[in-house]
Amino acid sequence: MNAIRSPMAEALARTMLPATVYIASAGVRQGRRDPFVDAVLAERGLTLGERQPQRYEDLEDGYFDLIVTMAPEAHHVALDAAGTSSVEVEFWPMPDPSVVTGSREQILDAYRDVLKRIETRISGRFGR
Repeated sequence: MNAIRSPMAEALARTMLPATVYIASAGVRQGRRDPFVDAVLAERGLTLGERQPQRYEDLEDGYFDLIVTMAPEAHHVALDAAGTSSVEVEFWPMPDPSVVTGSREQILDAYRDVLKRIETRISGRFGR
């Protein structure tokens, strides 16, 4: 729903990759902004600004060299959308931290873990 993992990835990628790289995140369905995402990004000095969750079909530009998905449903939708185009589609499976229960700190730890996993994948993939 473009509310947790992909906005985290977008925020990280904007700081880790050159400014010349076009980065956008989108989901299969419209979601709501997740306050835990804002909290863990703020811990790193990152922000989504005024950005709101969006769907893939709402993106201004539909041409990409690479689409990264982090949930099985999103991966299947991305493969269908890519069709016969030359875009690469990669699946980086990430846990959904929104299913974690417990104290606020335990929930934040789950979000921090996902953020770190995404950071590691970006670094490994792009050498940053």
